[in-house]
Amino acid sequence: MLGLEQLAVSVRPPQVLLRCEAALQVGRVTAVLGPNGAGKSSLLAVLSGLKAPWQGRVTLDGRPLGGWSPSALARQRAVMLQEHAVAFEHPVSEVVALGRFAHQRQPSRHESAIVPAALAAMGVATLGARRYASLSGGEKARVQWARALAQIWEPVAAGGARWLLLDEPTAALDLAHQHACLGWLRAWARAQSVGVVVVLHDLNLALRYSDDVLLLPGAAEPQARAWFGATEAVLTPERVRQVWGVAVQEAAPAAPGPGHPPCRQMVFGPA
Repeated sequence: MLGLEQLAVSVRPPQVLLRCEAALQVGRVTAVLGPNGAGKSSLLAVLSGLKAPWQGRVTLDGRPLGGWSPSALARQRAVMLQEHAVAFEHPVSEVVALGRFAHQRQPSRHESAIVPAALAAMGVATLGARRYASLSGGEKARVQWARALAQIWEPVAAGGARWLLLDEPTAALDLAHQHACLGWLRAWARAQSVGVVVVLHDLNLALRYSDDVLLLPGAAEPQARAWFGATEAVLTPERVRQVWGVAVQEAAPAAPGPGHPPCRQMVFGPA
């Protein structure tokens, strides 16, 4: 479990605090949603241990993140941030291999197969020899996604949950790759008992691929508490109107995809 206990995150210190409590579970995809400036990236930084909370704590397997060594934490949780800059002209395969750095002292018996498998999962297996700087924005995003996957590709030898935290991973992807990557991710999370936390802007993607939603109220309601729960229960038309101030209509359910039934869809317009 990834626990958010009486958590308060400083979004634009010191005047705006994001408050939330939740117990995120492995094998499930949790979408972090909210308007611009609500604190989605700040919250993800706190959940990953890259930023300290204003109040409260985050626990991984019952232990506060501050009690984990950087190397132990890196073996159990991987993070993909919005920025994809790479300082040197590395080939794509070497960029993805950076995700295996935390495992150098105890490499997997299948170490040589992990990077190719992660590249294939994101549909970029043919790009391994290309220079990273030569890629399109969407290709770079999928390579960085593969790097994060490679970091936690196999169960931890000492046991414990694995977590993948992604900050707007679909922003640079076209429509087909958004659905392909999120569909693969949901199936993989369930099959491998990996917890996934993903920041999204597209509410219909959240309705289709997430199990749970952590909905942030936005700067218009400073210090209000975030909503957390099953996607269908949290992401209602009424709450969307409240948070984003847009008109909402229920659309015909989306057609079923591999591994999941038809799901609700929404159509948005000006308030």
